Amino acid sequence: MTAPTERDESWMARALELAARGLYTTDPNPRVGCLIVDGERLLGEGWHERAGEPHAEIAALRAAGVLGGGSGGTAGGGWAPGASGMGASVRGATVYVTLEPCSHTGRTGPCADVLIEAGVRRVVCASVDPNPRVAGEGIERLRAAGIAVSVGVLEARARALNPGYFSRHERGRPWVRLKLAMSLDGRTAPAGGGSLWLTGEAARADVQAYRARSSAILTGAGTVLADDPRLDVRLAYGPWVRQPLKVVLDPHLRVPRGARVYTGGPTLVFTAPPEGPRAEPGVAPPGVEIAQLPLQQGGHGLALEVVLQRLAAREVNELWVECGARLAGAWLQAGLVDELVLYVAPLLLGADAAPLAALTALPLERLPRFELESVERFANDVRLVLRPRPEAG
Repeated sequence: MTAPTERDESWMARALELAARGLYTTDPNPRVGCLIVDGERLLGEGWHERAGEPHAEIAALRAAGVLGGGSGGTAGGGWAPGASGMGASVRGATVYVTLEPCSHTGRTGPCADVLIEAGVRRVVCASVDPNPRVAGEGIERLRAAGIAVSVGVLEARARALNPGYFSRHERGRPWVRLKLAMSLDGRTAPAGGGSLWLTGEAARADVQAYRARSSAILTGAGTVLADDPRLDVRLAYGPWVRQPLKVVLDPHLRVPRGARVYTGGPTLVFTAPPEGPRAEPGVAPPGVEIAQLPLQQGGHGLALEVVLQRLAAREVNELWVECGARLAGAWLQAGLVDELVLYVAPLLLGADAAPLAALTALPLERLPRFELESVERFANDVRLVLRPRPEAG
């Protein structure tokens, strides 16, 4: 095994830049970038653009001129060893890839086999693939073929680019981001009700970017009834827009059939099993799915752990939660928030205005505590990104 070098980190940093180009489009697959290098010469580079399309390794091999335009398998996918022209051979080259090359056949063929057939000398991976269908098998296949493999170069950055993919395979649940917006005095809506944009256009555009990278956007029935949101993506990032799954927690099926959340993309409604006769309000238009879930212990709201299990089974990687104070408090108290995205607007709403999160009385040792990850200004608003503080010990 060849030890990683500083030059390896430089090439891997470029591969991560390429991987980030798939931030909004690869779901439910990970964002992956790849370079093929011969000494100091870049032979080809590529990234995984969309699920079902060629993986990053195949894109890089095509850029190097050794693969045709097939679907990304082995020889049947356009393999052309010895083709003429600059960069037509990658034999003896080094491959930098931000995730372990796959070893199974899904919608595309195994990339490890293609790299072996191409005759590369060394493969540098940022991370092992946590998918149990791979999970080190791609690396072992490369090594068995005599290819030197280094693992762990810029691994933290590679994982940070795909937090939901790693979370789904390692913890069995999506990565949960809870978005909240508040005034300087920690309030979210005027005391008398009514519609009010707390933040300006720049901050709201930032929310769109978060929505666009998410697998699903979740809210509660109370928010839908109060604000009638669409919860869709309106971010122009390419020739097409991927609309995340919209998820509504509606234990008693209170959301009316004409709600805007049911338009513009797939919607899943989680509800509780009916207790006795319950009039069905015809909540679900065609194309809207309704699924029953158990209630939390004590009967207040749906079991959020089960919500996450169900969403993980649907290959939801990153879950974006926009909701009211009661549901936000439930997520926080359950300890299920991986990232708190908090927008602060420079105004005061007063003590009688709606609170940020409805938390029940907790002992001091159980208070949700966070570490500040980043602070960014958007015109007059500020965005704080926070992570739960690890428990002492």
